[in-house]
Amino acid sequence: MLSGNKSALAYQSHALSRVSRTFALTIPQLPPQVRYVIGNAYLLCRIADTIEDEPELDLSCKRGFLSRFSDVVRQKESPDSFAADLTPLLSKGTKSDEKDLVENTSVIIDLHKRMPPSQTVPIERCVEIMCKGMSEFVDTGSEGLPDLDHVDRYCYHVAGVVGEMITEVLCDYSAEIASQHEELFTLSSDFGRGLQLINILKDHREDKKRGVCWLPRKIFGRSIEAFTPSNLGSSITASKIVHLLGVVRNRLEKSLRYIKLIPTHEIGVRRFLAWTLAFACLTHRRIRANPQFRKGEEVKISRRQVYASVAAVNFVIRSNRALQWLFNTTMPRLSAIESIVRQTRR
Repeated sequence: MLSGNKSALAYQSHALSRVSRTFALTIPQLPPQVRYVIGNAYLLCRIADTIEDEPELDLSCKRGFLSRFSDVVRQKESPDSFAADLTPLLSKGTKSDEKDLVENTSVIIDLHKRMPPSQTVPIERCVEIMCKGMSEFVDTGSEGLPDLDHVDRYCYHVAGVVGEMITEVLCDYSAEIASQHEELFTLSSDFGRGLQLINILKDHREDKKRGVCWLPRKIFGRSIEAFTPSNLGSSITASKIVHLLGVVRNRLEKSLRYIKLIPTHEIGVRRFLAWTLAFACLTHRRIRANPQFRKGEEVKISRRQVYASVAAVNFVIRSNRALQWLFNTTMPRLSAIESIVRQTRR
């Protein structure tokens, strides 16, 4: 277990519950040896997200704070001076819980410093790559990204690298998991990128309204520019959303392969991973059923659906065959997706 001040650990648990609905549910499933490490890493990444998302910071300022935060995590700069400079600049567009997290950067960093190098090194690598990637894409506007390769690159920097970091932490925790390191590390990036892409699809309406779009112009063309209140549910856009669902499904299939490599007796680790995958699959299913949705709330999974998916995963968690069956039941084959595309285009 991560050693440290009890009040700091209590703050970390509190902050996690306030800034993330999903990870506040999944991270506590992990064994104590890695639970606090992954929780700490998540909150560090969330601070970087807060910088990226703050609407009142100009591009130069965002890049400067992202670079500084990377240095803070590597203990090259004081977390107190970083927080003191950034906090007053956070507007009402940043949630109060995220502002509180930034104010308490030093608490999260202090816990991070107490970890062994085998855990801090992959976390620091993750934050550095994430901050550099966010700086690269921070000027993305409402016109979208050029093509799917650029979308994929963005997804890697903000989520794929997180999958790689989690893999390194899990391999440090278990020699049995480490015996599968090469394949796990390869699949981990797809796991993270798949989760990010489904979030991009779910949130693209709201993102567009705030002047940002992560969808590829090469696929969507002018339909990206046409996201107006009068045509948010256009069939042309919907058919292309469904096309991207095929890309997501391929990534989520690899995510399932990742989970199946985790020893069946590692119930906590498998729950952490499988619950996350289940939520993504359910969101995929809701978007597939309503690709012309006009706002993200229409395809957001309900609390009841979260509990139902958790119960279903827990029932099959000890069996790879049963997990595969549950995945196949929830997710359509590509042929089914192509059928939906054809129907949408009519």
